[in-house]
Amino acid sequence: MTTPTIPPVTANAPIRLTWSGIEAFTRELAAQVGGDGMPETVVGIMRGGMIPAVMVAHQLGIRDVRTIEVTHTVTDGVNAAKTSAPAYKNPTSLGDLAGRDVLLVDDIAGSGATLERTRRMVAALGVRRLRTAVLTVNRANWHAPDAPEERIDYIAEHTDTWVIFPWETADGPKARAAAATPTTGDGPVPQPSAASPSDRDQN
Repeated sequence: MTTPTIPPVTANAPIRLTWSGIEAFTRELAAQVGGDGMPETVVGIMRGGMIPAVMVAHQLGIRDVRTIEVTHTVTDGVNAAKTSAPAYKNPTSLGDLAGRDVLLVDDIAGSGATLERTRRMVAALGVRRLRTAVLTVNRANWHAPDAPEERIDYIAEHTDTWVIFPWETADGPKARAAAATPTTGDGPVPQPSAASPSDRDQN
């Protein structure tokens, strides 16, 4: 049976985040989280959420970092269509989270479906406290009646279009930064490589 897909609604040109921007945003998230009580465990949503999860964990001094694989887009391309619902694999990779204070991290939220589905799954494991954090929210694809801040505990920035993260570019982490600002560049936007990790909820 073919999985139904939903076309993206993003119309604006994509923007590219730089590594310096990612560092700034993860520091912002770490400051927000730390000011609200230190978690015991950081969980990154694979693939894109794992990198900011590790960075936030380092900035908070947390060594217990775990992961869960969740997919919502059909391909890795810019403005890729998404499946009808997020799907997660190998939930046993989270281990025992009962009674723990957990921070769930992803790179981006669009509709918020990926983060919400994963939040419910983690909450069902008996955690003592569960918070969510994302680097950015794509408001162009947020159609929930309530604001992102009502559903996501910590947000570093908002945008109105598709975001290309530095680990998604064809040149990888060594790609030359396009601008000094955290979110935009002066040159053309590079396209993600075929193997780029963009299984995230942007649309």
